[in-house]
Amino acid sequence: MSDLPERKRPAQQSVHEHGNRSSIIFVTVCTHERQSILAQKDIHHLLIKSWEAANHWLVGHYMIMPDHIHLFCAPANYEHTSIQQWIRFWKSYASKQWPRIEEQPIWQTNAWDRQLRSGDSYSEKWAYVQNNPVRQNKVTNAADWPYQGELNTLYWHD
Repeated sequence: MSDLPERKRPAQQSVHEHGNRSSIIFVTVCTHERQSILAQKDIHHLLIKSWEAANHWLVGHYMIMPDHIHLFCAPANYEHTSIQQWIRFWKSYASKQWPRIEEQPIWQTNAWDRQLRSGDSYSEKWAYVQNNPVRQNKVTNAADWPYQGELNTLYWHD
């Protein structure tokens, strides 16, 4: 058993650039008090619009669950905002256009992010994330979950 206290907030790390190696970040964002408000067609479209407006980062694979989102992203260009600024931007953008005011506030204050270390890690993480709706008994086949996709193909380069 560890003597260290359990972490209550995510450790916010900056992206580490490694020459030509890819910088792919795995992000998890949860709703305020884990409200089940995300897995809806109009919200799916709003989130895509938000990610496209927040153009400093590219969203690769994403999975929208009722109370949280998993996504993979990578810097869109060399001079990009921090991952934290990018997340704040698209969360704010989505909140301002949210169709149901009674669901405000929408987001938990923080988000979890982790830089991937290899192409295998990206593939393995996506395979795990893609099965979230199956593990939660939302669908029997992961491909049947309508609130997932890939906006940009993120390639891994070593």
